[in-house]
Amino acid sequence: MSRVPPEPEVENFLAMLAAQRGAAANTLSAYRRDLAGAVEVIGPLGAAGRDDLAKLSAAWIDLAPSSLARKSSALRQFYGFLIDEGLREDDPSSALPRPRARRSLPRILGHQEIAALFVTAEDDARSGSPEGLRLLAFLELLYGSGLRATELVSLPLAAVPRDAPFLTITGKGSVQRMVPVSARAVHALADWLAARGKGGRFVFPSPRGGHLSRVRLFQLLRDLALRAGVDPEKVSPHVLRHAFATHLLEGGADLRVLQTLLGHADIATTQIYTHVDSARLVALVNQRHPLGPGMVS
Repeated sequence: MSRVPPEPEVENFLAMLAAQRGAAANTLSAYRRDLAGAVEVIGPLGAAGRDDLAKLSAAWIDLAPSSLARKSSALRQFYGFLIDEGLREDDPSSALPRPRARRSLPRILGHQEIAALFVTAEDDARSGSPEGLRLLAFLELLYGSGLRATELVSLPLAAVPRDAPFLTITGKGSVQRMVPVSARAVHALADWLAARGKGGRFVFPSPRGGHLSRVRLFQLLRDLALRAGVDPEKVSPHVLRHAFATHLLEGGADLRVLQTLLGHADIATTQIYTHVDSARLVALVNQRHPLGPGMVS
């Protein structure tokens, strides 16, 4: 396996990713490999210029678009780090090759489909059965707070405060974030906890000990979709997380706020959701920009 030479700038960059962004070990290893591959083509990265980076186009010509995008992103972040640290004044990353295809867009559920899921889940919860109350709590937290499936099923009881509408979530890279919980979700969660009984340290325990599995969560949501008249192939915990982000952005949420709520280390990951709201953004520019039609007298 190729290794990055003892280049202090690279090591400091990787240390920053670990310390400030909470990058996981696998993420750091991937960045190290990508940077090492670039070193093999153009030599030390700290002193590389635009002409050097342009050579990567030929070296990476056979890469899949996703691989090319990942490698280029690693280098762009590296040179951004050098500029932030005052180690470079210029940014040569504009010479990096660009992927031939855009990143695939997330599957999205429409408002009517979300409403159908809630109608069915609320009907189940009205029966007072623990299963129905648990399912509604799942739906409220996935769509209402944008939790990842793993974050939801492994949620410890200690993460649920008694006097504040927030959850303390431990996400990727063991980074903690505070996630607001809507009044509806607080009510659904309280009903479930009352029906849950005692024992275990997880909000959603498994009958066999530990917590409910991601696979079982997926199955329960697919069954809910089928009963709600929504295509089960369109419904998953991650799709509900996408819907949370998309519908928040449609409602005017700031992209940086959305990044915090989703627990994304890189704003570029959050920007995938901007595709859903291009019409609103154009309208915003027309209304608020000094040269927009609504501002010109």
